[in-house]
Amino acid sequence: MATSIMDITPFIPSDASLAASSLPDKAISLISQSAKLTGQLAPLTLARLEQHMAAINSYYSNLIEGNATRPHEIRAAQLGHYSGDPAKRDLQQESLAHMQVQEWLIAQKPDIDTLFNPEFICRLHREFYQRIPESLWLIKDEQGNAVDNVIPGEWRAREVIIGQHIPPAAKDLAPLMAKFCETYNPKKFNGDRKIIALMAAHHRFVWIHPFIDGNGRVGRLLTDAALKAVGLDSYGAWCLSRGLARTSSRYKSLLANADTTRRGDYDGRGNLTEKGLISFCDYMLDTAIDQVTYISELLDLTKMRQRIESYVAARNDDRVAGINAPLKPVASLILYTAFQQGEIDRAQALELCAMPERSARRVLSQLKSEGLLSEISSKSPLCWEIPEHAEPWYFPNLTI
Repeated sequence: MATSIMDITPFIPSDASLAASSLPDKAISLISQSAKLTGQLAPLTLARLEQHMAAINSYYSNLIEGNATRPHEIRAAQLGHYSGDPAKRDLQQESLAHMQVQEWLIAQKPDIDTLFNPEFICRLHREFYQRIPESLWLIKDEQGNAVDNVIPGEWRAREVIIGQHIPPAAKDLAPLMAKFCETYNPKKFNGDRKIIALMAAHHRFVWIHPFIDGNGRVGRLLTDAALKAVGLDSYGAWCLSRGLARTSSRYKSLLANADTTRRGDYDGRGNLTEKGLISFCDYMLDTAIDQVTYISELLDLTKMRQRIESYVAARNDDRVAGINAPLKPVASLILYTAFQQGEIDRAQALELCAMPERSARRVLSQLKSEGLLSEISSKSPLCWEIPEHAEPWYFPNLTI
């Protein structure tokens, strides 16, 4: 019998079940905290953070899939420095592909109607796979034997079993994904229901398992872009994947738990378990709130100033790995001002140095050469940056 959209009911928990749960309050809290974070950051600082966090998001999203390529290895690959081990090099390229697709999504600025369109979801899959080595297109069984090959941007053409779950038949995927997009378009939901529906859609996408491989990555990329599109403007400065990877076993367990059929009359009125869906959405919202809280606390102006000062002090005590040159104490004020504003005018930076102009220019030159500040031209403002040697001080525990 063909799988229909009704096989993934309830689409979201019922109004009665939502009223008895904490999901609406958590969705509102997430919206509020995300907006507050957006308001506390200069637009240029927010954009710089999104750019930096792309490597972090790639690291964590790929970690969930078993690719443990570290952020420093990803950034090395960005500079063309790949491992001599072919397998590790392929995984570096896979991590880069994830970053590149994130950048592509940011450039596309897809709206909700674009995102919830089967053609766009297929393109998202294609954009990722066309950027990775063809050796990673192979599908292998538990014994390591090749059994299939990914076709970028194409729905799977055969049946699969994922743990205890048997996803829909391949012949049903095209109409089912069309209905999925129609059903979960956030325009159909109001207020807190938009966020709750996106979390539910994340599970239902994985349940359908529309591609032979890459469903987890594409599902997370889709959820990332959708959260941004519904108005969580600070998304990108924080990311779900960090929290999901840090609790990977729970993430996968709750995904599987929500796969099961309804468990009696007290488990909703749909085909699948409503309680399982509520537990999954609750976990996703908790994870999102935890991540936006973590980043918000890091970016608190007073705390950030203290960490920048600690970094400069560490430089002068030879405690920063990979770099030995000391910094003038005034560097912390310049870097903090650039963080606070997103950029700093050269005249202002020279004034903050409170030293002869020649000496002040040497300070600025050092900050630029070490990647702590950047410039578009010799006369442009100086932009705040996050070089690898400063990251552990600016953002402690970011990759733990």
